[in-house]
Amino acid sequence: MKRILQSRLVRAAMCFALSLAASLGYGETSSKQVLIRDIATIEGVRENSLVGYGLVVGLTGTGDRQQTLFTTQTLANILQRLGVQIPAAQVQVRNVASVIVTGSLPPFARSGTTLDVTVASIGDAKSLQGGVLLMTPMRGPDGQIYAEAQGPLTLGGYTAGSTGNSKQVNHANVGRIPEGGTVERDTAVDLSHFKTVSFVLRNPDFTAARDIATAVNHNYGKEIATALDSRRIDINVGASGTASVPTLISEVQNLAISFHPPAKVIMNERTGTVVMGGDVKLSPVSVLHGNLSVEVTTTFAVSQPEPFSKGKTTVVPETEVHADEGPARSIRLKEGATVEELINGLHTMGATASDIVAIIQAIKASGGLQAELEVI
Repeated sequence: MKRILQSRLVRAAMCFALSLAASLGYGETSSKQVLIRDIATIEGVRENSLVGYGLVVGLTGTGDRQQTLFTTQTLANILQRLGVQIPAAQVQVRNVASVIVTGSLPPFARSGTTLDVTVASIGDAKSLQGGVLLMTPMRGPDGQIYAEAQGPLTLGGYTAGSTGNSKQVNHANVGRIPEGGTVERDTAVDLSHFKTVSFVLRNPDFTAARDIATAVNHNYGKEIATALDSRRIDINVGASGTASVPTLISEVQNLAISFHPPAKVIMNERTGTVVMGGDVKLSPVSVLHGNLSVEVTTTFAVSQPEPFSKGKTTVVPETEVHADEGPARSIRLKEGATVEELINGLHTMGATASDIVAIIQAIKASGGLQAELEVI
């Protein structure tokens, strides 16, 4: 009964999602005005990942245990730098946990800029609740230190109780420190020496690259932008006549172009989710959907021994198998059929989420789906 209910819920969610896609007009060819800043980034202007190793202290007995050797070794090294000499082998504390600290260095970061950091336990600590991160250097991919992180942790969960009678809400071994990192190395780039500014599309598209170059050239009244390929557009800074590179970037980012959504279908086989993009069209195709259900039930009967016998009472399982094959149902789609027509046809057939995934894959294999199919 529980499985049937879950199947019905998934089916209802699928029908709602597909109906919503149809109601939004995904079955019709359309274009919309979008700003260049929403579909393209500037080459070289990006975040950089930072990582560090540190200690969280102040835990209430929920830290790493003695078998996590690197925690006691790190604590002994920290105390040694603070003038306290202790042998690492004799350290037994439960209020300390080893953690990995991660964060992102924003573009044009200067000394003193703050950033959010994430702290995750790497030992066998039970919880980081109430902990404080000690000063932790954060390094970039080149091994250089770019920031320092420190401060009290904020968790979205907690653990209460002891072994055999405990309760855990969300995840208690990962926390965040808002603005807990401070940039120590200036990474700002001097844009005044740039002779060319390159815009990079988030999703490669030759049409969008051409339209961006055309919009920039039309805005400045001369040929200063060139689309190199389906992703990159170069703009000549000197020929633009703008006062500075940031001014040029701001002006270009706020230009609008007509963007044509790609015809794309994305499916998740694990969850049965199907998302259909813009101009999805279908060629003439017929879909035949069968319905075969097999139900296996098991009942337990008690077998009693004969009177005055030495036998024992036993429980004997009795299994019954029922197979029911319903009549096959079919739909026929004409040339240029829309998503809405496909949805209505699948509703009529009573297809489930997994059925829809299989049917769309079969339609694509037969050449009836005029869109890119991506299975994740």
